[in-house]
Amino acid sequence: MTQMSIINGIKLFLVCTCLSISACSDHHDHHGEHDHEEATETVEKGIHNGRLLHSGNFTLELAIFETGVPPEYRAWAYLDQKPIKIDDVKLIVKLIRLGNKIDTIQFIPQGDFLRGDSVIYEPHSFSVAIEATYQGKTHQWQYDSFEGRTKIESAVAEALEIKTEIAGAATLQETIEVFGKVSAIPELDVEVKARFPGQVLAVDFALGDAVKKGQVLITIESNESLKPYKIVAPISGVVSELSAKVGMQTDNNILLRILDNSRVNVELAVFPEQREKIKMGAAVSVFYQDEIIKGKVDYIAPLLNSNQSTHVRARLDSALPIGAHIKAAIQIDEYEVPLAVKRSGLQAFRDFTVVYAKIGDEYEVRMLELGREAGDWVEVLGGLEPGTTYVTENSFVIKADIEKSGASHDHYVGDH
Repeated sequence: MTQMSIINGIKLFLVCTCLSISACSDHHDHHGEHDHEEATETVEKGIHNGRLLHSGNFTLELAIFETGVPPEYRAWAYLDQKPIKIDDVKLIVKLIRLGNKIDTIQFIPQGDFLRGDSVIYEPHSFSVAIEATYQGKTHQWQYDSFEGRTKIESAVAEALEIKTEIAGAATLQETIEVFGKVSAIPELDVEVKARFPGQVLAVDFALGDAVKKGQVLITIESNESLKPYKIVAPISGVVSELSAKVGMQTDNNILLRILDNSRVNVELAVFPEQREKIKMGAAVSVFYQDEIIKGKVDYIAPLLNSNQSTHVRARLDSALPIGAHIKAAIQIDEYEVPLAVKRSGLQAFRDFTVVYAKIGDEYEVRMLELGREAGDWVEVLGGLEPGTTYVTENSFVIKADIEKSGASHDHYVGDH
């Protein structure tokens, strides 16, 4: 078993253990008391598929209606199980959301039902307080209808490495992904030859040795003057090739090559649909093993390669193996958005993409309307208030805990 497998196994055990502890300490009370849509509870429904609320011989049927309209409350009233004139009923519903934010909904008669005067925005997760007045008598009910909500103690959240940030403005850097290869900078990859033909008398280094600029490399006896002269390193670097041997004639042969790869080029292949988006000086991020190395585009070839790609080059002030294959991201745009979240925090919930807002020790879904995506960020157009603390890392733990709790969507789509 590899070390990584052992680490992952330990982490999985920790997650399961912490969630079990959390369930014992919190979820029994939290979900058992509040989640009225769990499978363990039966909600009595009326002919309009709404929740029936009884008070003596007066009954109110309350439904979230969302067929062809944004979600809204509709209500029907009965006395001794018979419909009554809806104009004679006054109804107020208050929705107490996480963080104690209250939405107050007034109702007006429409046909045989009362219609709420405001949209019930997502998530439909709240405590519901109802007050209905009929013939001078007031009837009150209260119940909890939570979805996408859970509670995890701070110590457990810390052990599970659940991280949060505050949602706000962000700079989005739009990039395209490309692939390429590391190459030497020409002036840092030097071939060394003898100035005058002669015989090699001494070689003062070996293949792979590091040499300094000006360091003596080879001693040669000139064929013409029969006097020795020395060849020194024209740059600092590493001896990458060596053909010089004591006793050989130099002629016009390459005796050695010195390579300085403390700075390198990356040669990138960019395809036609991306070519026009790339500008000189554009920022480049090169991904090699666990490193991210920054550079800038300093050359865009005017001609296409045989495969119709364009050769784009960037220079890096960092050492990489020459010939290494790499992946890179070239920045093609940068813009400010008023609200964005980390992509790492996104999860799927019902038909929505969500993040989990955190208030105290409680977490709840926020259904997002998303815009542009760039790098680690995604623009938020709706569904989240600026300044909201939301989960950015290990949000899957929150999702798993919510799914385990069994809380469902408290919607009653009416037939009227």
